[in-house]
Amino acid sequence: QVQLVESGGGLVQPGGSLRLSCTASGFRFRKYWMNWVRQAPGKGLEWILSISEPGDRTVYADSVKGRFTISRDNAKNTLFLQMNSLKPDDTAVYYCTNLQEYWGQGTPVTVSS
Repeated sequence: QVQLVESGGGLVQPGGSLRLSCTASGFRFRKYWMNWVRQAPGKGLEWILSISEPGDRTVYADSVKGRFTISRDNAKNTLFLQMNSLKPDDTAVYYCTNLQEYWGQGTPVTVSS
């Protein structure tokens, strides 16, 4: 059974930090580029970060460049998202995905004072 389980979301003040994790099972995690995608309230899905299979290449959306970092641990089948200098506009549900058939259930992040 394929599972992607995100964790680490919550409420944080503007300027704060959070680290999200996504643990994969049931498929060959290390064989896929992996991504973080978010959906803000009332808006569509927004792709924000990608990382290559071995983790040596990353791609960032302009909206998060310089603030967010994607990484992975293939030995633990885990994807990470380090979010710094958070803004209210970062409020969204964050999903890990291979942008094909595998999607997590999402973890909510709220940036508010």
